[in-house]
This record gives sequence, structure tokens and C-alpha cells, in this order.
Amino acid sequence: MARIKVVQFGLGPIGIESLKFAATHASLEIIGGVDIDPAKIGRSLDELTGVSTLRGARVFDSIAALLASGARPDVILHTASSSAAASLAQVRPALEAGISVASTCEELIFPILRTPKETAEYDALCRKSGARVVATGVNPGFVMDVLPICLTGVNRRVDSLYVERVVNASTRRQPLQAKIGSGMAPDDFRAKFRAGRAGHAGFQQSLGLLAHAMGWTLDSVEETCEPVLAPATITTQFFRVERGQTCGLHQRAIGHVGGEAKIILDLQMFLDAPNPHDTVVVKGDPALHLTLAGGVAGDSATVAALVNIVPRLLAAQPGLRLMTELPLPSWVNPQR
Repeated sequence: MARIKVVQFGLGPIGIESLKFAATHASLEIIGGVDIDPAKIGRSLDELTGVSTLRGARVFDSIAALLASGARPDVILHTASSSAAASLAQVRPALEAGISVASTCEELIFPILRTPKETAEYDALCRKSGARVVATGVNPGFVMDVLPICLTGVNRRVDSLYVERVVNASTRRQPLQAKIGSGMAPDDFRAKFRAGRAGHAGFQQSLGLLAHAMGWTLDSVEETCEPVLAPATITTQFFRVERGQTCGLHQRAIGHVGGEAKIILDLQMFLDAPNPHDTVVVKGDPALHLTLAGGVAGDSATVAALVNIVPRLLAAQPGLRLMTELPLPSWVNPQR
């Protein structure tokens, strides 16, 4: 059986870990990478990852340049943006060539919410070329959307959904610690959130996917985000946060249907957060309450979700696909 040819787009921390994990899969053949960093362009992927089997696979500055070299991947793993519009533009040359894309772009979890025009345009493009696009990950992509949707498969009736996620951000990568405002003055963080430059991306998209799966039409969406203040000095590998400075966030999104709060998403992500966990509460028949002690480790699990989705993506119909339109996510045995 032919191996699936893979290219990694975006060689930041998640992209590098994606390459390392993909390299352990016997069914995948990594043939190149794409990044705009001049320090990485032209280098071999084994230099960047320390994985000797990636020797000879080079980094290009664009998909167009990679295709011009004669490389022809089956799928691109995309880890370069949170914006649906920006992500789709980045991978357009691949989609035009009929090459499918699995992405960690948060807004692509439910792209019609913010980018309906682009969603229609790129869906038509993919259907014409035979390409597929899907976004996956941990949050969004699993904990606060796909997991609760799966739980409702045993329900006769669903009245409301509540999802709570508490994350100890001290264990996470530098870009995430920065995104949650570590070390910022509280008012500066609030201003940055209002400007769309801080906070957790994809929150409303998770809510939109949940409503879509339940067949509910949202009347309105309410989203709030407040800084969590450090009770004492906190030092991580990347930041020193003084008492009273921002050490994280408490973000909520509420979806109203028929005047009722039918979906509530509650995210608490801050440095040294105690008792990290993920909880899903389904009110209905039957009532369900699931808690994952310790929560799902975002960085490692995001990479796994991205690589594990590849065979399901390639088996899907062409177009912009939702996670709910693909077979149930599951582990892929690397030795198969």
C-alpha cells in the first residue's frame, strides 16, 4: 500500500512536534515543509527536528515553490494561523491542485460563522479540484465541541449543554502563555481582548458547531473575557508575573436559543491553575456528567488530533468539511 505523502505548513512549536509525531507513522512519508522564516527556508527537516529519517526533506517559502520543485503531497498539515480567511488563502495553491489540508486553525472549526463568503468560495473550489479541508485540535476540535456532541449520541432529548475547561497554563508553550496575557496589566489585557489580539481563539466557532449539531438556531451569542490576577509572584520557563498582574484568563461564551441559554462554554486558563480538568454536562434525557481529571493536554494532543485525522480526511468527500462530517475521531496505530 502506498504511503501518504505529507507536507508540514508552519514550523513553529506545534508544527515541529507535528513533524516529529508524523515521522513515527509507517503510513506517512514526509516530503517537505513550508515556512516564511528566512532562517528555516532551504534547510533540511532533520536539522530542525532532530529526526534523522527526515533528511532530504527541505523547507520552502511557499506551497507554490514546493509544487514547482516537483513535490506532490497528498495532504498538508497546516499549523500557521487562527484566522479562517488567512489560513484558506495560505493553502489555496494546494487546494487548486487538488491537495487536501488538515489544519489546526481555530476559526475553521465552523468557518461559516465568521467567513460565510470565503466558506462558500473555498468549498466550491475544493469540490471542483477534489481537495478537502478540515480543522481539528483539542480546543476547538474536541473538548468543547466534538466530545459533547458525541456524548449526546445516547440522548433522547437535549435541553442544554455546559462545558468547563480549567487549564494550568504553566505547563504550556510560550505563545500560549503570551496569548493569555501573562505579565500584562489587567486593563491592558482587557483592551487587547477587545481588539481581538488576546484570549482563546475559536470559542464562538465551538459554540456554533455545537448548535449546528443540535439543530438549534442561535438567537444571540454573548462572549466575555476577564483577566485572572496573580495572587503572588509566578515564574514559568518563559515569564515572570508579579502579584496583581495578569496570569491568565476566564473566558465564557453563551449561546441563546428561544430566549434560553442553551449552550455555555467556560474556559479558565491561567498559570498555576489548580485542579485542571475538562467537564461536560448534558441536561436532558438521560442527564450526563463527564469529567476528565487533569484535562486533555493541549499541545501534545493537538498534534495527535492533526495526524490521526489524515486517513479520515482523505476518505471524505471533497469540500470544506466539519469534524462532525468525518468518521468518529480515533487513534491511528503508527505501525499500520
